[in-house]
Amino acid sequence: MPSRLLSVPTVAALLDVNRRTVYRLISTGDLPIVDLRTGPERSRVRIPADGLEEFISSRAVVPLAARRR
Repeated sequence: MPSRLLSVPTVAALLDVNRRTVYRLISTGDLPIVDLRTGPERSRVRIPADGLEEFISSRAVVPLAARRR
């Protein structure tokens, strides 16, 4: 089954960041998108939930105290 698609405001809220930050992550290729064209000059960008999960996993950091064990 296809991944659920999330809007930019939803992703911004989930990450607790500004929408501009989400667009920046998209432009650098850190977040994958699905572009749902609604006209010749207009697009609607959605982020697959699986892609967001991968992004979060790739940014996860093990606390220093846990690394010393």
